[in-house]
Amino acid sequence: MYNFTALPPLSLYIHVPWCVRKCPYCDFNSHKSPDQIPEDAYIDALIRDLEQEVPLIWGRTVTSIFIGGGTPSLLSAEAYDRLFSAIRALLPLSSQAEITLEANPGTFEQERFADYLALGINRLSIGIQSFDDQALQALGRIHDKDQAIKAVETAHKVGFENFNLDLMFGLPHQTASKAAHDVNTAIALEPTHISYYQLTLEPNTLFYQQPPTLPDEDPIIDWQIDSQQLLAEAGYRQYEVSAYAKENKRCQHNLNYWQFGDYLGIGAGAHGKISDAAQQSITRRSKQKQPQAFIDTAGTDKVLLSDEKISRKDIGFEFMLNALRLTDGFPTPLFYQHAGVPISHIDKALEQAQHEGLLERNIHFIKPTEKGQRYLNSLIELFLPQ
Repeated sequence: MYNFTALPPLSLYIHVPWCVRKCPYCDFNSHKSPDQIPEDAYIDALIRDLEQEVPLIWGRTVTSIFIGGGTPSLLSAEAYDRLFSAIRALLPLSSQAEITLEANPGTFEQERFADYLALGINRLSIGIQSFDDQALQALGRIHDKDQAIKAVETAHKVGFENFNLDLMFGLPHQTASKAAHDVNTAIALEPTHISYYQLTLEPNTLFYQQPPTLPDEDPIIDWQIDSQQLLAEAGYRQYEVSAYAKENKRCQHNLNYWQFGDYLGIGAGAHGKISDAAQQSITRRSKQKQPQAFIDTAGTDKVLLSDEKISRKDIGFEFMLNALRLTDGFPTPLFYQHAGVPISHIDKALEQAQHEGLLERNIHFIKPTEKGQRYLNSLIELFLPQ
């Protein structure tokens, strides 16, 4: 089916499913935490889950780890110490591996930042969303502006040299000046990376069922353009639809996703994608979403919610769905290396995209034009299987 001369880079994703409170805009697999999180049982389950996944990737080195949620900073440093001991025993981990943990502002979690760093977690992703208390309240966040700033200051103080701030725009009650204030405040706090994205009303969220009053779309676009200019002037280069980074500080884990690399996924609701040279196949796997169901079934086949091979006819769309998010596109040879089929497999769609002015390409690279970035969904749809 495929022809892999070498396998893509490999990452590890770990999902922690609990939050203090479910935000009304969130469509991730997150659940309100019980009074006492079953921390030990969950770490045991994660280790069993990883042990079951390891035979899929024997001998391959893990280049990055991302602990997402939910709110991973609800778990103690002791829990992660035990988990990382198991990871290092089971997997070859690159000495240069980027290891990211998502954290939310709040004094209880901030006290753990130094302990996380000591464990080898070398990057934080802090869910600020806004520095405006009215917007934070509307978003259902449990922190305020002062706690958000304190969280970033703490990250600096304990020695994190690489961290991301999540920031949203198009929020309830937001104005042009408030949007600019959020961006300028984030810049002043000197993160190495900023994720800046528009609030969208996703299905299966409270906001989708009970929509808040949001600003009109036209001014939102203007705010985004103005904010992108502020970020660029401060040295944050946009390299993906919603990602801006200082030089050499792009998120390596997410880059691996966008370049169609491989990743193991462990934890409740986690997803994985694995290429197999022996079987010449690419498989997507996902795990039980409910925390207790995951704990009960981890280490058995029942933990799998899905286990499906990507068909050859879908591979062009699957690859481009990710890679075209990158503003610089990708090296042309990467398609064959990571998708396992020649670039001629998608020639017709590439020609159509070029004809419509959505794409540039030559033997060295393929990248979306400015028009292609603006109409990204239309560009990606050209690669749907006919």
